[in-house]
Amino acid sequence: MLALERALLRGFLSPAESLEWKQGEVAAAESGSLLQLIFDGKYEAIFSNSAVQNVFGASSVMEENIGSYLEKQILAFLDCSAEVDNVERQRLMFLLGVGSLQLFVQNNWTGPPVQLKLQDFLPPALLQKFCEPKMMHAAILKMLVLDGEAVYTLTTHPILLLIARIILVNSRHKLASLQTLPWWTLRCVNIHQQLLEERSPELFALAQTCIKQVTEAETLFTGGESWHLAVQFHLECAYIFLYYYEYKKAKQCFNTAKDITKLQINLTGALGKRTRFQEKYVAQLILDVQRTDEFLLPHSELSPAPTPPENLTMNYDLDDDTVLNEIKLADADQYQVPDLCAEELAVILGLCIDFQKNNPIHKLTEEELLAFTSCLLSQPKFWAIQTSALLLRTKLEKGSTRRMERAMKQTQALADHFEDANTSVSERMKIFYCSQVPPHWAIQRQLASLLFELGCTSSALQIFEELEMWEDVVICYERAGQHGKAEEILRRELEKKETPGLYCLLGDVLKDHQYYDKAWDLSRHRSARAQRSKGLLHLRNREFRECVECFERSVKINPMQLGVWFSLGCAYIALEGYEGAAKAFQRCVTLEPDNAEAWNNLSTAYIRLKQKIKAFRTLQEALKCNYEHWQIWENYLLTSTDVGEFSEAIKAYHRLMDLREKYKDTQVLAILVRAVVDGMADRAGEVASGLKGKLQELFGRVTSRVTNDREVWRLYARLYGNGQNDNSEDTEKSLQCLTKAHKCEIQSSDWEKDISSFKGVVKGAIEIAHVSIKCSKNKSNHQEALQILSSARLNLRGLSSKAKQLFVDVTSNAVDSEIADEVAAMDNMIAELQELSNQLRDQC
Repeated sequence: MLALERALLRGFLSPAESLEWKQGEVAAAESGSLLQLIFDGKYEAIFSNSAVQNVFGASSVMEENIGSYLEKQILAFLDCSAEVDNVERQRLMFLLGVGSLQLFVQNNWTGPPVQLKLQDFLPPALLQKFCEPKMMHAAILKMLVLDGEAVYTLTTHPILLLIARIILVNSRHKLASLQTLPWWTLRCVNIHQQLLEERSPELFALAQTCIKQVTEAETLFTGGESWHLAVQFHLECAYIFLYYYEYKKAKQCFNTAKDITKLQINLTGALGKRTRFQEKYVAQLILDVQRTDEFLLPHSELSPAPTPPENLTMNYDLDDDTVLNEIKLADADQYQVPDLCAEELAVILGLCIDFQKNNPIHKLTEEELLAFTSCLLSQPKFWAIQTSALLLRTKLEKGSTRRMERAMKQTQALADHFEDANTSVSERMKIFYCSQVPPHWAIQRQLASLLFELGCTSSALQIFEELEMWEDVVICYERAGQHGKAEEILRRELEKKETPGLYCLLGDVLKDHQYYDKAWDLSRHRSARAQRSKGLLHLRNREFRECVECFERSVKINPMQLGVWFSLGCAYIALEGYEGAAKAFQRCVTLEPDNAEAWNNLSTAYIRLKQKIKAFRTLQEALKCNYEHWQIWENYLLTSTDVGEFSEAIKAYHRLMDLREKYKDTQVLAILVRAVVDGMADRAGEVASGLKGKLQELFGRVTSRVTNDREVWRLYARLYGNGQNDNSEDTEKSLQCLTKAHKCEIQSSDWEKDISSFKGVVKGAIEIAHVSIKCSKNKSNHQEALQILSSARLNLRGLSSKAKQLFVDVTSNAVDSEIADEVAAMDNMIAELQELSNQLRDQC
């Protein structure tokens, strides 16, 4: 049976498997006919099977709830001790669950849609409990709500997902004989999550359990023929992790899948032409795909056969008068992509989507992604991969004036292809679960968004209204300035049926809390959206206390709301509730480890809580996520200095100067100089004196850009010992720095009018004179020594003259007593310098 289960995961039987199956016992059993229907893509026919109809048929229906009825019938069948053996009953229910999931996917993702008549397999007594089909549809959607997150209202045949969920999730403990059950449960989780407004913690927990169970099922991936499934499994896991913010785990899964296929995939440059009139070949960005040592993958018959090109969505040419449809390479053979199978193409698509998620929205990122899509579209083989690649390309091209028309036509073609009956569902389902194809309403939404951006507002509104995407309808009217129309549409829909979602939207439009309260009451206090929206309105109005209460209620219902945790943290910081802020931002970085802003804000909360070591570590994480954010570097600089990580502080200062040319923080420089000069211990207990060389290098860089700050020059002089040590080079460097600091002082305005400022300048000049004397004694060249002394003497003489002019007592005609001591000191120093100069002249 394991071989058949593997084939079911792939979606087809190989010729050898088909022959073996026909000769086996399963083919003759009732489950054999269901299995054949699934392989043939005739999923709806499963519900015409007598065994399935017997499961759901009942003479009386006691349950009010359709979900309870279906679950009771399925469990009763599994527990039945009739003549059909237990393993066969498990197989039947398992195949019913798989068939229901596949049919649900066909009706909502791949197309072509099929009509399913509930009266063909559900008892009339159950159907009579609902006055009309709409009521039943709404009741089923309500059962699929998880963690307070609503399901998309126009989901087609949601009962199929309900049946799949009852069998593959709720009853999985009863299906012990099926080894691949956890994998199908994982697929069911993936599909269910895509219907919900926000991420569901319940589904993520279940997905993680399933991934663990499949990974531990050793028999599933043993043997050379299992590599196809191994690649598919790792890709499916990667998409799950990517959706739930587990970026590192997703990357590991994508890389594992790539390693299994032994592909070498690199973005590279090649000479080529992009426009019709280009004469010279210039470097173009392309994706180079090669197999390692021409490695050929075994068991090619276990990989899906390519779909005929005429059955794929048409890839429109650019038809531009200037830009070529594709890059024309100078040497096309050099970068020839090998003939790739389904799994290899899916790996390239996965790496492309991972690249998109982990890089900023930027023109360069777009070019790199287009290199991926061009490679994928150069081998049109599988509907799912072709659809995903074309959708990504249209998103990238919509901003280009020369490519906008193709993006429009392509999106329309993708939306229309859902209804196209020429391509069978079997072809569409090939490699579907590892191709990230969005549901058909998401493609139509993309089309409407594109129309709106082109200015076709009425066409966009028509599509949004048909899709009942009221939020997008409201956005359209709001952007068009028709606020009254948005309100009118919502009130009209509320008259038809009151839903929490519509009341939330009305609250958004009117900015009125009462509508969020109505939504909250209507949902019986289970709508995370209602509290989220109410909290955001409080936040806009700077009503932080109320805002915190709403956000706390929202995340209690659904803890996987990244944006809400972030806003909650900000609100706590505004209220100075730093413990709450730390908890909120901690949840942010747990959900999205690459969120630099959340790491930065978390460090702020830790700093306020006096947990500076934690703040230092969180800032290190923030910098891993965003190396270009100068404010984070500034926080890192200050925190490093504060905790005694002096080496990191010097590194941070250098980086800040890379990012902001004339960056300056004198306080930090003063602390670093004091730490080095006084030999303070850093956080690790090492003496900071060892950083003297690095700090001198930093000061050299700082003073080359900030030349007019006396404090910086004084600190630089202090770093060289202020002329007090015995090293002649250090003494000379100190003299240069002190002289420059003095020049900066006397260039500032009004210093000579204030006695205290004048005294400071005089003190500096006398210090220069002392260092000059020491420096002159170290000079072997008497002429150089004489020049140093003369410079100091002239400087002091000028200051002495200025003091005698500016600060004279009019009555006694003597120097003001307040500055008399400084003038006397200058005159004495001038005399000493003169005497030393005379001695040097005598020696010349």
